[in-house]
Amino acid sequence: MEAAITILALLLVAFIALGVYATVKAVGAAKRGVDRTITQARRTVEDTTLRAKSFGQPGVAGELAQLRLALRTSMRATQDALHAGAAEDASLAESVALFRRLSAHGLELDDELKRLEREPDRTTVASLLPKLRERTQQITHSAESLRWAARDRARQFADDDLEALNAQIDIEAGALRHWTTDESSRTSAGGSAGSRAQDPGTDWPEPAAPADPSAAHSGTAEDAWSEPAREESPQAITAPDPRLRTTYPWQKSTRPETTN
Repeated sequence: MEAAITILALLLVAFIALGVYATVKAVGAAKRGVDRTITQARRTVEDTTLRAKSFGQPGVAGELAQLRLALRTSMRATQDALHAGAAEDASLAESVALFRRLSAHGLELDDELKRLEREPDRTTVASLLPKLRERTQQITHSAESLRWAARDRARQFADDDLEALNAQIDIEAGALRHWTTDESSRTSAGGSAGSRAQDPGTDWPEPAAPADPSAAHSGTAEDAWSEPAREESPQAITAPDPRLRTTYPWQKSTRPETTN
């Protein structure tokens, strides 16, 4: 009895621990989902604001917004391309590691551009713009190189797979159409046999050659496909006519019957 109570208590504790673990995991997943949604919403709002500044504000503020927008767009596109490719191609792991190092420089540049947007000394900011533009171009160029290399690699793999698939389909299609080869071979064989049996310029067959009695039992292969010989109709059994009987020199003549 005590053993049964102990087992039930252990099962109850195990179910409670499992329920707590599942609850913690569900809360963590929900929190991550909420954080991801908030981050995406904040990013969308910030991109929209930068786009509006790049078109609506002339001068230094507009150019800073353009640099930030170009940097963020290029880095985000490269990140999505590499992560999507790394899930199917393990050789992109080195490219992902290089992109992490590049992302550190990109985030540093983005923070600097963001601080300069709030800088009241526009003259100093304008003097820094050529250097900032060069750094932005270097980072975006490196990101684009990684992105397009990953896309070209994925497209090359897709082309190779498509080429191999087309070759397999051609082989299978040829195997499925094997009857056409058989029909063509039979047609060519029949046409050559017909040309040998009948003259193409005449409509009537040639008269048959007289049968050779010595070849009656030759047993050729064509005899198996020829029509059976017609049986002769049975003749009536009648007494031979003595007047038509042929006599030979070695036969004895019949003696006439004498009557006493």
